[in-house]
Amino acid sequence: MDTRQLKYFVAIVECGSFAEASRQLYIAQPALSQQIARLEDEIGAPLLIRSAKGVSPTSNGFALFRHAKFVLRQLDHALTLARQPTAEITGRVCLGIAPTTACQIGMPFLERMQERYPGILVNIVEGLSGHLQHMASNGELDMAILFTNNAVVDWQCTPLLDEELFVILPAGSSLFQRNRDTITLAEIQELPLFLPSKGHGLRRRIDIEFERLDISLMPVSEIDSLPMLMGCLAQGLGATIKPMSAINVHGTALAKNWRCLKISDAAISRTNYVFALPPQRASDALMLAHRELLSLAHEHVSNGNWHGVELISQSRARGLSAVAEVRKHA
Repeated sequence: MDTRQLKYFVAIVECGSFAEASRQLYIAQPALSQQIARLEDEIGAPLLIRSAKGVSPTSNGFALFRHAKFVLRQLDHALTLARQPTAEITGRVCLGIAPTTACQIGMPFLERMQERYPGILVNIVEGLSGHLQHMASNGELDMAILFTNNAVVDWQCTPLLDEELFVILPAGSSLFQRNRDTITLAEIQELPLFLPSKGHGLRRRIDIEFERLDISLMPVSEIDSLPMLMGCLAQGLGATIKPMSAINVHGTALAKNWRCLKISDAAISRTNYVFALPPQRASDALMLAHRELLSLAHEHVSNGNWHGVELISQSRARGLSAVAEVRKHA
């Protein structure tokens, strides 16, 4: 087995066909098929299921696919380091974050990494938590901020903070009494709501609270694009339920244009966890990025720059980590 075979195998799985992989790799399809046949012979098990619709990995093939992607990325990193003329730490770190998290910490993290470690290329992927979890499990991310403590198996999980959800609407909106800074679930039901779709983890968290009180929640629209959703609100079309960081989507200077109403009869929050490859599999660049991300988040909360959140204490963090370990091995 060599890295060339692993590269070919990963490309075939990602493309879903030998023909497309052949075109992307600029390799004749018979030669590609021959390399995969040799790989299967060496492993002693079929790696691909071939059909008229294309190919998909077997259970053995999927296991190899995940680890092969990691190996190839580590090899690229090692070659980059070896080619550097100095001892400066270099590499590439891919961080996955949700849109509201990106509003709060995305740019500050990029700026800090560029200032302190210019040799490290930071790639930020913004997406819904389910998509980020899938990418992390497939070896496409090095680090991610997610909202369940068992989101990525075999990754290091660090509980970070609890994020409260608020009803958000424009400061000048007449949809709700302007002299109020709290709102009940029943009152929320009467508002024209713009919410993420039911496949969104945040939406599931919201629905649980309304179902608990047997309150039917019927949004006027479901939008999974944060800029578009907040744009609809800015036009006075309705309200939403989001972390307070969502008001930063168009820049912190516009935060004064929004009202964030606390939900008085329900404690709706979500816990943020920082997931990263475990130390034994992490590059120097990743370990530095992980440390800086945690430090930056703590600074932003402590300095009052990240509103509507509470840092998780060390004792509670240990408890959450213990629960995650139990679930991992259950």
